[in-house]
Amino acid sequence: MLPKIQQYITDVYHLGFPNNCLLCRKSLTKAEKDLCFYCIESLPHTNQLTEAENPVAQRFWGRLPLENAAAFLYVNKTNQVHSLMHLLKYKNKRRIGVKLGRLMGFELKKANSIFQNIDLMVPLPLHWKKEKQRGYNQCDFIAEGLAAVTEIPWNSKVVTREKENISQTKKSKYERWENVAGIFSVKNPTAMEGKSILLIDDVVTTGSTLEACAHAILQVPHVKLSVLAVATAGR
Repeated sequence: MLPKIQQYITDVYHLGFPNNCLLCRKSLTKAEKDLCFYCIESLPHTNQLTEAENPVAQRFWGRLPLENAAAFLYVNKTNQVHSLMHLLKYKNKRRIGVKLGRLMGFELKKANSIFQNIDLMVPLPLHWKKEKQRGYNQCDFIAEGLAAVTEIPWNSKVVTREKENISQTKKSKYERWENVAGIFSVKNPTAMEGKSILLIDDVVTTGSTLEACAHAILQVPHVKLSVLAVATAGR
């Protein structure tokens, strides 16, 4: 009798709060959550998580002594990843971050992943004013999803953003770097010392903000640092 009552409650709940795919809006099956299997399969993968010499990694060559760098998906103004990022960052759909983190986590667990033996994941921090305005840091939820699959610990308190940088739009490469230089500070270096760190971001564009955060982390003794973003510009 109890399972029937639970199913009745679930059915009534879904009448008021339809269990639809966040992208295509089709009803989800019991085996699906947030995104239907079709939409998940149609996400534009970069395949960079198994390729060390990928375009995102090359972006940091000569700029940072990274172990590895990659993005999971391609994003542009018209594709479904852009829609997911918009929902995550501006529509309070925090569970999208967890979902995307979990999907990345399954890729990280593959034997041929370039990200091996990671000790700690660090979400790229927001300035406290931006986080207060938004109510959360989207990268925390991405890290949460990653950790749920990979069982790698994550810590959002070891690095903070001290200054609120202004928009990077229409800035030159040097101006972009000037805009973010010195905005990050390591608050707990002992938590990272001697460890292999994975810095997590949602979207990597020029990489200047990631680079600024990476420079702060690399001041910690004997740290190995890699960078992973959910998305990068592309098809």
